Amino acid sequence: MEIAETVTFGGSGLNRAAELRGKADEIALLMQDGRARGLPIWRGKPLFAGTGRDRAGWLEIGHQVLDHAAGAPVFLGLDEGGPRFGYDISAWQPEQLPDTLGAFFDSSEQVHPGLGADFAFAELRGVMTRIGARDAELIVTAKAVLNWHRLHGFCSACGQPSVVGMSGWQRDCPACGAHHFPRTDPVVIMLITRGNKVLMGRSHGWPEGMYSLLAGFMEPGETIEGAVRREVFEESGVRVGRVGYLTSQPWPFPSSLMLGCQGEATSDEICIDPEEIDDALWITREEMMDVFAGNSRRLKPARKGSVAHFLIWHWLADRLD
Repeated sequence: MEIAETVTFGGSGLNRAAELRGKADEIALLMQDGRARGLPIWRGKPLFAGTGRDRAGWLEIGHQVLDHAAGAPVFLGLDEGGPRFGYDISAWQPEQLPDTLGAFFDSSEQVHPGLGADFAFAELRGVMTRIGARDAELIVTAKAVLNWHRLHGFCSACGQPSVVGMSGWQRDCPACGAHHFPRTDPVVIMLITRGNKVLMGRSHGWPEGMYSLLAGFMEPGETIEGAVRREVFEESGVRVGRVGYLTSQPWPFPSSLMLGCQGEATSDEICIDPEEIDDALWITREEMMDVFAGNSRRLKPARKGSVAHFLIWHWLADRLD
């Protein structure tokens, strides 16, 4: 697929400078570089700047907001020569916590008193189509790695506390010497078609009318093609023949890699597993065009910025080759 990397979070060619991660002295010098900037993330919500929240809220190293960080920052790479770091400042307590915190989509924003109104912590899902490719790559990297540190404070080999190593890209166990690395969970998401129609499904708890492409986590010892066929059959009862890879998308909710695929169904009948999904249905190309145009009373289009929206849009435009 020639336009594969134009998907949101598709990558910007960031110089991750991985060769510097184990050089503590050089990292310390980079933090003193006048071009160095840090991105604070509060409870999974990055700091954004601008009235339209259309860019990352980079702060100078040493800014008071970054003082809330409980642990060491993660070295993200070099942006046009300028070092970039990610900080987890979840320890900061705003004056008021919204009821929507932790919900499927949290529309609230938090403003730190040490920053102006042009800066706010916001849900990435709500602004991901507005930010540039470089900010997007840096944000999803920081968000995923910092979340991994939050959940993996103990050694999985011996159970003892682990410590941060390699400038945030590793955790080491002082007790048994084991090393642990950030994980990325592969997820297949598939555009399953049969003739002029596409298979759509909805998960339990989704907003009313929200449908998307079927998706599921890959299992150990499984190929991408095998995962596509298994997940589609488990969720909908539909059999799939030919499978092809289209694109990938880092998805930091919390740390997945979406593997976008196309598959040809060899059966029509739908028999959902109610433990897996809430509903599934076939939608014709003409019906989907109405959905994307906002003219459907039954369905809402997949969220802009998601790989599902990307694949369906280009299927409608006949640009998947």
